Amino acid sequence: MRVLLALTYYRPYISGLTIYVERLGRALADRGHEVTVLTSRYADDLPLEETIEGVRVMRIPVAARVSKGVIMPLYGYRATRLAREHDVISIHLPQFDAAGLALRGRLFRKPTILTYHCDIQLPPGPLNRAIDQVVYGANYAAARFADRVVAYTQDYADHTPFLRRFKSKLAIIPPPVVMGSPTPDEVESFQSKHGLHGKRVIGYAARLAAEKGVEYLVDGMPELLKVFPNLKVLFAGPYDDVLGEEEYWRRLKPRIEALGEHWEFLGSLGPDQLPPFYGSLDSLLVTSINSTESFGLVQVEAMLCGTPVVAAALPGVRQPVRMTGMGEVVPVADTPGLVRGINQVLNDRASYVRPREEIERLFDLDVTVRAYEDLFEHELARKQRR
Repeated sequence: MRVLLALTYYRPYISGLTIYVERLGRALADRGHEVTVLTSRYADDLPLEETIEGVRVMRIPVAARVSKGVIMPLYGYRATRLAREHDVISIHLPQFDAAGLALRGRLFRKPTILTYHCDIQLPPGPLNRAIDQVVYGANYAAARFADRVVAYTQDYADHTPFLRRFKSKLAIIPPPVVMGSPTPDEVESFQSKHGLHGKRVIGYAARLAAEKGVEYLVDGMPELLKVFPNLKVLFAGPYDDVLGEEEYWRRLKPRIEALGEHWEFLGSLGPDQLPPFYGSLDSLLVTSINSTESFGLVQVEAMLCGTPVVAAALPGVRQPVRMTGMGEVVPVADTPGLVRGINQVLNDRASYVRPREEIERLFDLDVTVRAYEDLFEHELARKQRR
C-alpha cells in the first residue's frame, strides 16, 4: 500500500504525537509499504524533502504562525497531488489543515483514517480561544469526511466530547511503543555521568509545556526534600525553546533554578540514551493537567525499563498504570496528592516493578501496526467494492 501520513509537526520536533507517527511510519515502511509524511517546514533550516529510515518526508513552507499553529499557502496544492498518488490517507489530529485533506480523500475515494491524539487547549486569552474553536471546527469537519476515527483507549474516547460525536466510526488501537532494555553497564555509566549514586531520582520525559503540570512538582519539592534530602529531578526533553511555551518557561525558570543541584535539565535524548535514563530513575512522572494528554507513551517506555510511574488520573493517562499495576495514579493538578504518590512509590519501589515480559504482552508494536494495516485494508476493500 501507498500510505500518506499527515500531521503539523514532525521530526526533529519532539512530542508524543511526532514520536507516534514516526514509529508508525517506520514500522509500515519496514513491512513493505510506501510511506510519505506530509508536514510543515516549521524551521527554515529543514529540507523540503528527505527520506528518513525508509519514510519520505515532504515539508510545506510556513508563511506565518498563529500561536502554535502554522499557515501554509502551498498545502492545498501538495495535498491534492499526494492524495491522488496514495492508496490510503492517515491524518493525525489536532491539525488545522485536516479538513481539506480529508475532503480530498472523500472526493478521490481514498480511505481516510483519522487518529485523534488529544484535545487542543491553548493558553488563556481571546486569540487562543478563537484559535481553539477554529481548530476544533477543522477537526470536526475532517472527522465528518473521514471513514474511521482512531483513539488510543476506550477510556479517553468515553470522556472526550469530540470522540463521543463519532462513536459509529471509532476504532481503538493501542499506541506504538518501542524501547530497548538498558544494560547494567549503561545505567551505571549514566548514573556516574550525572552524579546519581546515593540519590533518589525522579524524572520527566516531555516538553516543558503548560499542560504537563510541572509546576505541581516544583510546588511539592520542599515537602519531598524533607523526606528525601538527596532527591534529584531529571528532566529529559526540550525546555527553553518550546514553541508557544516561552511564557511558561520564564515563569518556572527562577523557581527551578532555586532548587540548585536537585534539578537537572538533560535536553532532548536520543533513542540510545533513553533506556539508561529510564533505568536510572526511581520513578517517572506524568503530571499532565488536561485532555491535551491522552495517554503518555513515556509511561510504557519507562515500565519496559523497570521503572514505576506516578501518573495523573486523567482519562487515558491513567490506563497504563491501571493495566500494569506499575505505579500510582494521583489526583490531577494536586500538589499534596502528587507528593503522596511519589512518597508511596519511592518508599516501596520494588513492589511496583513488573517483569518486562508482562509489559510487552500488553503493549506490542506489531499489534498496533497490524491493527492499522487491517483498518487500511478493510476500508480500501470497501471503497473498491463500491
